[in-house]
Amino acid sequence: MSTYQIDTAHTHAQFKVRHLMISNVKGDFDKVTGTVDFDEANPGASSINVTIDVASVSTREPQRDTHLKSADFFDVAKFPNITFVSTAVVKSGDDSFEVVGDLTIHGVTKTVDLNVASMTPEMKDGYGFIRRGAEAKTTILRSDFGLVYNAPLETGGVVIGDQIHITIDTELTRKA
Repeated sequence: MSTYQIDTAHTHAQFKVRHLMISNVKGDFDKVTGTVDFDEANPGASSINVTIDVASVSTREPQRDTHLKSADFFDVAKFPNITFVSTAVVKSGDDSFEVVGDLTIHGVTKTVDLNVASMTPEMKDGYGFIRRGAEAKTTILRSDFGLVYNAPLETGGVVIGDQIHITIDTELTRKA
């Protein structure tokens, strides 16, 4: 079993959601921390524990970011973090895994399934660390987490879609 720290400087949690039913708005969270205990010989013994600082949300539009942090959406003052704690890890390919866990957003916890792909082999850097990377994807409904703010469109539909596509690109480190 190897314990890795999530390298915040090289990890991004990204999301995209439909806007006006015609285009996607993308954003990310810049502050992702946590640990991954990975047992290559027995992936089922592995575990993941991640915390995302919701105040680090960025859509490259300051007014939208402020609105996302407000009580209409994430309510950062009351719910400053998004967390994910794995409950099962199953190898699904040479460098891929299905990771089931509890995702907590806005004070609501739901079970989600992350598809983890492109788990890289370890490599040694020049600073005394062993590194590896991976990409995880899932899709959730924001309404499942109590994020229901919206406005109807005069032509039908709504301003903000319910389906959120999430991609996490992570780099993990451990002491050599």
